[in-house]
Amino acid sequence: MSAPTFSPTKRAFARVPLLLLLPLWLGGCNMVVMNPTGDVALQQRNLILFSVGVMLLIIVPVMLLTVLFAWRYRRGNPNKVYDPDFDHSTTLELVIWSCPLLIIIALSAVTWTSTHLLDPFRPLDRLAPGVPVPPDLKPLNVQVVALDWKWLFIYPDLGIATVNELALPVNVPVRFAITASDQFNTFYAPTLAGMIYAMPTMRSELNAVLNKPGESWGYSGNYTGRGYSDMRFKLRGVEVADFDRWVASVKAEGASLALSNLVELIKPSERVPAMRFASVEEGLFDRTLNRCVEPGKPCMIDLMRRDMEADREAGRDRAHPHGGATMPSGRAAEPLLGSKPKPALDKAPEEKGFGPNVTAPARSDPPGALEPGSPHNRDHQ
Repeated sequence: MSAPTFSPTKRAFARVPLLLLLPLWLGGCNMVVMNPTGDVALQQRNLILFSVGVMLLIIVPVMLLTVLFAWRYRRGNPNKVYDPDFDHSTTLELVIWSCPLLIIIALSAVTWTSTHLLDPFRPLDRLAPGVPVPPDLKPLNVQVVALDWKWLFIYPDLGIATVNELALPVNVPVRFAITASDQFNTFYAPTLAGMIYAMPTMRSELNAVLNKPGESWGYSGNYTGRGYSDMRFKLRGVEVADFDRWVASVKAEGASLALSNLVELIKPSERVPAMRFASVEEGLFDRTLNRCVEPGKPCMIDLMRRDMEADREAGRDRAHPHGGATMPSGRAAEPLLGSKPKPALDKAPEEKGFGPNVTAPARSDPPGALEPGSPHNRDHQ
């Protein structure tokens, strides 16, 4: 007995119940970007919704008109109008060009304003819609270091630190200073704010605030190796009183984070559980930023300062009587700031440098070398 066969139409209708169940399956997904708990993330969510809504003003009518035109001008429609000489319609041209232009203007205006209002380096001017930041409210400073493959959070004003756990008080501005120890990373807490790069030897900043208590997750938005998928941290929003109790518990039961501990902590490790440190040695963030965590390794800022001083001293030692400086190659360097440069007519040919506008030294060609047909003239470069 052969199995029953179904037409393509019947098979398509058989899939309809499965499509109707799709919203129920997706109902268990937590779209954290669309459910922010911080004011910055809320403004970014609203910006996304506004941009999508404005673009749908063009997309939806175009899709509907595509179906309408296909139905109206089908071959079997006896009422269709066939006009092979049609080539222009002022009304149609105005609609086609004016609607997208107005949408581009609207998106450009919103993009311009939101780019400045949501600048991560810009201090917050409000805690929530209609709630300005009180002038006497001091922001909480948090130093973020992206390690392999974990997150280190230092609270410099409180003298504590954590790994893979970030607790923040509700309705208190937070100023993040962000860097990385070795690899290019991205600090991203979707319910708090947008992505911010964490780069070695560079310091990024993020100003944000949480408005609701609760727990969520943050992670790295850049692939950095085998431990990347587990490079997550728990974001905890708590009331101010609960945050004070949490700080007290960290100071009571945590360990101490010194430079020697940081050297071990920087080493690559995966699936690191949350860690707490009751005290933190001062300057660990700056040492990580300047790549001088290892004992005896000079910091980059000291090396750059030393190089600048050496260049300044070398410039004074090589000062030219006419205000220039003689480089080791014998070619004149740029004149020192505030000095009078040597006139071009007073410079020797070897001091003039190179370029199409530089007069070349006089040639001493043998007699008859420049005559037409001379082999020396033909091969001369």
